Amino acid sequence: MTGVVPSDLGRVLAETRELSRSYLVGGCLRDWLLGLPQKDFDIEVFGISYESLASALSKWGKTDLVGRSFGVVKLTTAYATYDFTIPRRDSKSGPGHKGFEILFDPTITPEQAASRRDFTINALMYDPRADTLLDFFGGETDLQNRILRHTSPAFSEDPLRVLRGMQFCARFRLTAAPETLALCHEMRASFRELPRERVREEWFKWASRSDVPSMGLHFLSRSGWIDFFPEIRALQGTPQDPDWHPEGDVFTHTCHCCDALATLPGWKASDEESRIVYMLAVLAHDFGKPATTYGTIKDGHNRIVSPGHQEVGVPIAEEFLNRINAPIAIQERVVPLVANHMAHMQAVTDKAVRRLAKRLEPENIEGLCHIIAADYMGRPPKPVTFPDAVVLLKKRASQLQVNEKALKPVLLGRHLLELGMQPGRSVGDILLRAYDAQIDGKFEDLEGAYKWLAEEKIELPTLVLDQLLERAG
Repeated sequence: MTGVVPSDLGRVLAETRELSRSYLVGGCLRDWLLGLPQKDFDIEVFGISYESLASALSKWGKTDLVGRSFGVVKLTTAYATYDFTIPRRDSKSGPGHKGFEILFDPTITPEQAASRRDFTINALMYDPRADTLLDFFGGETDLQNRILRHTSPAFSEDPLRVLRGMQFCARFRLTAAPETLALCHEMRASFRELPRERVREEWFKWASRSDVPSMGLHFLSRSGWIDFFPEIRALQGTPQDPDWHPEGDVFTHTCHCCDALATLPGWKASDEESRIVYMLAVLAHDFGKPATTYGTIKDGHNRIVSPGHQEVGVPIAEEFLNRINAPIAIQERVVPLVANHMAHMQAVTDKAVRRLAKRLEPENIEGLCHIIAADYMGRPPKPVTFPDAVVLLKKRASQLQVNEKALKPVLLGRHLLELGMQPGRSVGDILLRAYDAQIDGKFEDLEGAYKWLAEEKIELPTLVLDQLLERAG
């Protein structure tokens, strides 16, 4: 397993006597075996007290003892930060994610320590001295077979592990073992114990890190925990017109759309918050369909339609975002994407594109194009192609310089005050009308704004009107 341990960490482990019984554990081994970049390194140290561990590590760099109650010492070297932990026995002492009594036990064995971890793929340990992988619960085989399996019955003590399973399935292309799904079903009553911020964290990991997001959504469905997110559950069984959506119901379509988004270079290159925004917007884009879908006769054929589902979906999306405790900054970007995800179906005129950019604030047309593309591509067996409408919309928005932000208003309050107007509601009303006219392309600069004001039949003081006529020539 050459290369699993960074060189600076390897030196710390090799040259520190107190670390003679230390093992790499958890996600860094899982990621290494999958050929993924290793981000977080956790080292479990046996046969030593917390104080002795902190003292031994202090000669190698900065130590942070903020994790004392969990037996964690953070060591920051010149190259990275590593988490060193003392093995412990946790016993359930109350409801909730934090309802545990933590006992540090110097006599605990590596196998006993590994048994308290959530899934077998995270229960692996690596002995750097013997260059040996310790796999007490078949985690390596499960990883090879892409199986998500709980490590022990202790899994049921922490309901957050179910939602961790959701995002693990999506990130690592895993399918849950039947016995793990059965245990998740048995744990359903404990969902109410979870703080909303912890629920949000798992959803945000799903939204920002997924490789195949649909695998997480299917885990949610098969585990029964989809019932706690009724906005998603309602998509199941909601029909779609087979000519336009041959893939099946709205839930199936949403799963394909989320997967399509995860393949887009623009989504991958976005910052973490934007990835979260775009994935949640795709997840929520058809939340309005269950309430608006019905069968009808159109052009002599039986059709399934969902008129106005984008507008109806807005409050439902807001309810879901509140349910997972999404911050306002995230909600303000997701909601206009849901409301406008059908904008490409309208004529792409200059006026329409400028107005769209304004409606999307604080999001933008570049972000909307990700949503439209994912929606269009999520309809197998139809060809997975980039829609022409998105190409046209992006091109027109770029030409108008509104692809990343809406037009800035040309006429400002200070301009009206300089003309002699008095502060008040009338100034605000005029500015709103002026910006509306600017979006419609009636003027582009301040001189044009003055001319527009002079030509419009707006009630202005005589002195102001005279100055406008003079400035407008």
